[in-house]
Amino acid sequence: MTQIEYDHAHKCIVVSPVEPPHDEDFELWSTLFLHADDITISEYSAGADRHQVRFSYQQHTFNLNFEHYSESIWINGEGLEAEHLLAALAFYLS
Repeated sequence: MTQIEYDHAHKCIVVSPVEPPHDEDFELWSTLFLHADDITISEYSAGADRHQVRFSYQQHTFNLNFEHYSESIWINGEGLEAEHLLAALAFYLS
């Protein structure tokens, strides 16, 4: 089971899967994780040490980030209005 926790101090959602995805599997993992009626994935980008998926929720843009070296996964909002929706998004994804 994936644990989802809203971190108010850092304005992000920390995502802790039981087993983090492998680097090459993150795109598929993120597609399955974000598969929901109110979420639309718009872009996937892969780098040497970080992958990112841009998606929208309630007409605002968010980023699902995966850092390969630390195996950290988190969601941040793009802009102040999106940051205000992070708690609602965390609840929605739970």
